[in-house]
Amino acid sequence: MAAIYSLYIINKSGGLIYYKDYGSAGRMDTNDSLRVASLWHSMHAISQQLSPVSGCLGIELLQADTFDLHCFQSLTGTKFFVVCEPGAQHMESLLKFVYELYTDYV
Repeated sequence: MAAIYSLYIINKSGGLIYYKDYGSAGRMDTNDSLRVASLWHSMHAISQQLSPVSGCLGIELLQADTFDLHCFQSLTGTKFFVVCEPGAQHMESLLKFVYELYTDYV
């Protein structure tokens, strides 16, 4: 099973709706989690505008040496993203499941 470090939900304006840290090492404080959410929202929006591919929906996967960041954007513009260990599988289906739970709740 893949290790999930954290889960974020961001509204269409870039405001952090929900943040949950699942890692035991390197926990972020509230300000850092707000910065990460704001930065991801900005990068996602810029990538949509700068993409050479028409109809681009933004960054869906960001891979780094120590983590992967998977993102799912709903039709309303709400973004769900998870930071997990590199090479984690089935994160897209996990994010869609989280979205379904979210829509049932709100």
